[in-house]
Amino acid sequence: MNEQLSHNDAFIQQKTNPIIVVCDRIYFQQNIGSIFRLCDAFGVEKVIFTGEQFLLSERKVNKTSRNTHKTVPFEVIKEQNELISFLKETKRRILALEISTESIALEKIEILEIEPLVLLLGSELYGLSKEVLQTASETLHINMYGANSSMNVTHALAIALHTITQKL
Repeated sequence: MNEQLSHNDAFIQQKTNPIIVVCDRIYFQQNIGSIFRLCDAFGVEKVIFTGEQFLLSERKVNKTSRNTHKTVPFEVIKEQNELISFLKETKRRILALEISTESIALEKIEILEIEPLVLLLGSELYGLSKEVLQTASETLHINMYGANSSMNVTHALAIALHTITQKL
């Protein structure tokens, strides 16, 4: 008989993947909480939140993070010039998740087995800033088939992390 397992009963393989997720001006608290939860689920090494107006409201974030905001390593870089410096100096391959004139379909990206990556995500309202987008070595989009031209940032992150971690 097929029975649902609890988290403690499941065959969980804890692993940290060499991925840093950079959230460029993502401010909606529910999305921030969901980003922590997704990054925990996919073993992301670290999350960086950016933007002068970034605020983490623990009470609001916890509704969607389920306490993962307390276990997933994160950093806040409020100044864009600091973020750009970090991105230009990193030795990691930088992937931007954004629809652009040069973006390729996410599933077509080739990733080496243990390649250290930075995954850039843009704000809920405006996407990635031009300056941050310019730091990417590749820009990726998710093929969509409906009338809408975008999806929620957390849904896009879930698809991207699943696709990328399957290739690592």
